[in-house]
Parts: sequence; structure tokens; C-alpha cells
Amino acid sequence: MSLLKSNSVQIGQSATATQNFTLSVPSSPDGTIKLARGNSGATTADVLTVDASGNVTTTLADGIVTPAKLAQPLTLATAQATTSGTAIDFTGIPSWVARIMVTFGGVSVSGTSPFLVQLGTGAGPTFTSSGYTSIGISFGGSGLTSTARTNGFAFADTVSAAYTYGGNAVIAKVSGNIYSFNSTLAAATASGDGSCVGAGSVSLGAILTSIRITTVGGANTFDAGSVNIMYEG
Repeated sequence: MSLLKSNSVQIGQSATATQNFTLSVPSSPDGTIKLARGNSGATTADVLTVDASGNVTTTLADGIVTPAKLAQPLTLATAQATTSGTAIDFTGIPSWVARIMVTFGGVSVSGTSPFLVQLGTGAGPTFTSSGYTSIGISFGGSGLTSTARTNGFAFADTVSAAYTYGGNAVIAKVSGNIYSFNSTLAAATASGDGSCVGAGSVSLGAILTSIRITTVGGANTFDAGSVNIMYEG
């Protein structure tokens, strides 16, 4: 049995170099190997490189990597109507999720109790209702008002049944089971407009699996609009 040793092997013998491929290792081997387009000794473009640790580097054309091909893709959940009830839950969030966007589309409630997001853990799930460091700020005809909250992430100091609310909130993993929050909502009505912002953080007892959109004390009933979440690793 014979053994062929070479630092470079050309695959193909087309007169057009870009139609051939070359598999090679450096003249002074360092544990890496490279597949390139072109002829041996005169390649035109690297295709794939594997280093000594097994890390793979490659060049992909635009549009090749789609969300469906990723292990931790950007995932849009199914929107839920906010036309009844006092809480909207999104459950079954995968353990690898590092960032979640909560989206409001024309959401309205029956009173003045401000929106809250509470994070849940476990399969149940169990929603955490204490331990948040959060503040909600409202801007409107009466100026700026703010309130700190510990029972959830606050979107605003107060809301109004006359307004519909639209905008986004982002919940992001800091490390372990610590999560941060920030939000911006626009408030609209026939007689005027306003806005509200919120921010905060919380340390959960376990990894996040669920999100609940509600109001302080569950005091308001949702009566218009929809909410959704989008998450990624």
C-alpha cells in the first residue's frame, strides 16, 4: 500500500481557475487546513478553513443563513388580542433565549392602573411578583410623573382608558438569571398624545420561561389592541 504526501492537492483541471478547488495545509504545518477556489499555488478565494482547535471559518453569500437554519433563531410568537381579561401570558420560552421584545399594537385598558410585565419561571409557570427594581415615567398634559415599582417591570407612571398604546419593550439577559428591561410606548387619543417609558432589572430564582403582560394589581381589563413577543438567543 502506497502513501501519497502533499501539502496541496488540486481538485479539477479546468482552464478557468475559478472552476477548480485546492485543498492545502501551510508549508510549515500548524494544524490548519484550507479549501480554496482556484489552482494549487494560485488560489483566488478561500472557501473554508479549519484551525488547529477545530474552529471552522467560511464565507457565505448574502441570504444563505436564514432564521430556520439557526439553532437559536429570531422567533416571532403568535399575537394575542388584548380585548378582554386582566393578563396576557406567553409561555414555553426556550432556555437559550437571551433577548425578548414585547410589542404593543393599539392596546387599551379600562382604567388608570399602569401596565406591568412580570417574568415567569418553570413549566407552571410561576410568575415573580416581587424583587423588581423598576420605574415607570409618563409624559403628557400634566407634565412628567414617575413611580417606582417592585412587583413588575413598569411601562408608565399611569395610563388612561381614553388612550391606546403602541411601542416596544426589551427584556435582556444580563447573566445567569438576571434580566434587564426598557420600554417606550406612545399614547394616542383623539384629543391629544403622550408617551411613557420604563426601565429596570430583576434577579429570578430560575431561568425565564414565560412573560405576563398585566396592570398593577390586575386592576384593569384589556379592551382593545394586541400584543406579541419576538425572541432570540
